Amino acid sequence: MNIVVVGCGRVGAELAYRLFQKGHQVAVIDQVASAFDNLPPDFRGRTVEGEVLAEDVLRRAGIEQAEGLAAVTNSDSLNGVVAHVARTVYHVPQVVVRNYHPNWRPLLEAFGLQVVSSTSWGAQRLEELLYHADARSVFSAGNGEVEIYELVVPEAWRGRSVQDLLPSGQCLAVALTRAGRAMLPSQEACLEAGDVLHLSATLAGIEALRHRLKAPQER
Repeated sequence: MNIVVVGCGRVGAELAYRLFQKGHQVAVIDQVASAFDNLPPDFRGRTVEGEVLAEDVLRRAGIEQAEGLAAVTNSDSLNGVVAHVARTVYHVPQVVVRNYHPNWRPLLEAFGLQVVSSTSWGAQRLEELLYHADARSVFSAGNGEVEIYELVVPEAWRGRSVQDLLPSGQCLAVALTRAGRAMLPSQEACLEAGDVLHLSATLAGIEALRHRLKAPQER
């Protein structure tokens, strides 16, 4: 893919290098020449210095041929404008925006942009890690609004059903692994101690599940 990364701070440099390592054609834009020092010495993509909203700068970066653009500066307003221009003027198929301040996130989403909010996602992950490790997150969708959790069924829940365990409307069973063999579990599936259950849940849903794990007789 031909990909343009706007912003060469720590996030932009890391993203550009990862894409380069995977064989993509990468161009990085930043208005400060010294920002390119964040790139590893073996990076062989293009670097374009200049105002990121200037038409000639975008063209030199190859935006007209770009298949993807990531706007990852530390300015939410700049990221939003660059992304909007990339999508509506240059018709870049894949556009992703970094959200720096949580207050800007609703506005960016209102433009229909794909948004990664490192602050919101990071805070939620830290909150999760402070809780008990009875159900750990293995995949995060969006900015952490829904996550996939892995849970080892405790002895106290032997013989109970998936439906008994999961709060209705807040958690969905994704897979049940028993003795190394995975299956798609029904709501009526009987649990065994040591089963590995993967489930999708919101933060509220996983909190309700943790409460049930502590009190298995509650239904």
